[in-house]
Amino acid sequence: MGLLRAHRATAWVDSKGTHPTGASMPVVASGGVGRRIAYYRSVMRPQMTQKQLADAARVALGTIRKIERGERGVTDSTLEAIADALGVDPGRLRVDRLAAHSRVREALPALSAVLATYDIPDDGPVRTVPELRAAVAGAVRWRVGAQYTRIARDVPDLLSELARAYNAAPGRLRSELAELRVMAYRSADAVAFKFGAIDLSARLIELMRGAVPEVGDPLLAASVAYVRTETFFAARAHGAGLRALEQALDTVPSPATAPEIAVRGALHMRAAVIAGRACDASAAVTHLDEARALADQVPEGIYRGTAFGPDSVRTHEVSVAVSLGDQHVSRALIIAAEWKPPNDLPAERRSGFYIELARAQLWSGLVDDAFESLKVARHIAPQHTREHPWVREDAATLRRLKRADIENLTNFAEWCAAT
Repeated sequence: MGLLRAHRATAWVDSKGTHPTGASMPVVASGGVGRRIAYYRSVMRPQMTQKQLADAARVALGTIRKIERGERGVTDSTLEAIADALGVDPGRLRVDRLAAHSRVREALPALSAVLATYDIPDDGPVRTVPELRAAVAGAVRWRVGAQYTRIARDVPDLLSELARAYNAAPGRLRSELAELRVMAYRSADAVAFKFGAIDLSARLIELMRGAVPEVGDPLLAASVAYVRTETFFAARAHGAGLRALEQALDTVPSPATAPEIAVRGALHMRAAVIAGRACDASAAVTHLDEARALADQVPEGIYRGTAFGPDSVRTHEVSVAVSLGDQHVSRALIIAAEWKPPNDLPAERRSGFYIELARAQLWSGLVDDAFESLKVARHIAPQHTREHPWVREDAATLRRLKRADIENLTNFAEWCAAT
């Protein structure tokens, strides 16, 4: 049970790295892990001390010190507890990043099984609605932070628990639980779509769409329409995707409150990108202008599960320029010369910016700059970067073109499975 594992991961671990029960756990070699832990601890704002990390992770202070010095290995449970305390995906702390990749893929069948029984879940515990709401909020944070290992580990069990809660709830609570299921489905979809399980992603989106009418929230319906665009991207049905988004825009309430402004703006932002993929420059510019005007009215933030604001729109300007190609690509380079995504923008947004920028740089003959952008994207969100098809394509192209720094480029290409 993923959620139970998450709770066990935060149980106190002694200086030998064992659970109070004495059970042995898989051990990850330290060294590089220790250096990564020390790095992420040092860049916390404010900087986190070893003692604060030990207290937050419920791990002995001596254990933290030895791990950071590379003097001892790290059990999976200890690593997950430390990652939770640092607010990063456990995969970012591992020396063998492929382990995190494998764990996500291995979890996909379990996710499929949960969806197959979405209306007849297994028996099990059910937390209170406020507790479930907090758990779903955590899954949303993992999604926008590109922490796919956590989603793969915990969300399947969360979906089962939400199904049990929904089936047992009185009518007055069903609407709220249906909304929580939609949000949890969306986090699961992030893993399915990013890791190439397109049919599973489509199934999750249909479950989201099926639950929306019970919630009766037009903003949630618009957010699901935003996510549905993935199916059009996957099928390369860009014209149909643009029509679907424009239909969704017709149903969104007139923008008065910040959430209404942001949800409408996010749809325009998404429509601009898919219009670019459809080679409809006029529509792309029109939707981007609408998104920009709306973004100027709200602060950057997460609205109905989607990041929106001036910085998010700026990242999408680069995406639109790359989607349109040809003479538009120079616009991406101009934006990057003047602006970089701030650190408080969600990791998935920031890594996506550098992935798009790398493609613009490659097309412009800026081979070294393109490789640097890919490395920045990898540093920000390694799993998102590794699974992005453009990264594989561009790394393979760079490998064919590049002559200097060939060893690092080869290592990068092998890391993202570029051919």
